[in-house]
Amino acid sequence: MPTLVEPSLAVHRSFLEAWGELEPHEERWMGAGGLNDQWTRAEAEDPEQFAQLIDAILAEADEETEMPSELVHQTVLWFVEADQWLGRLSIRHRLTPALLELGGHIGYVVRPSARRKGYATQMLVQSLPFAARLGIDPALVTCDSDNEPSRKVIQAAGGELEDERHGKLRFWVPTRVS
Repeated sequence: MPTLVEPSLAVHRSFLEAWGELEPHEERWMGAGGLNDQWTRAEAEDPEQFAQLIDAILAEADEETEMPSELVHQTVLWFVEADQWLGRLSIRHRLTPALLELGGHIGYVVRPSARRKGYATQMLVQSLPFAARLGIDPALVTCDSDNEPSRKVIQAAGGELEDERHGKLRFWVPTRVS
C-alpha cells in the first residue's frame, strides 16, 4: 500500500521518470521550493545532486533553517509504494496572507501515470496526522473552482467548503480525529 514518507534516495529513478511526465507548470512540485528553486531534472539525475535536493527539501521543514521572507517552512512528504514515486504533498507550517487567500496549508500533486487511482485522497488523508503534529487544526486546503477531481479529494478527506475567492475554493479539513 502506498504511504507518505520523508524524501529519500530509494526512489531516485522513479522520481526522475515522474518528473518527465509532468507539464512545465507542475515541475515546481519536484524541487525544494524556497532554498533553491533552480533545480533542474538534469541536475537531479546525478545521485549527488539528488541527495542535495533531498537535503534542501528536508531543510525546509526545520524551523532553524532561515527561509526567504516571502516563504514559510514546509514539510514535504513523498507518496511511494516500494521504489515507485507516486506523488508529493507539502504541509505549510503557517499561512501568510497570500496563502490564506490562495494556497492553504496543504498542496499535493500525483504523477500523471498514477492519477485516477484514489492516490490524492489517500495522500491527503494520510497527511492529516502530520499536520496535527505541527499544531495545524483545521487545515486550509484550496483548489481551483473548476477542478472537480481535487474538490472531491478534499471533500472525501472531510473538507468543509468555506467560500470561493479569486477562483479558488477554500476548504477547512479537520486534522484531529474526535
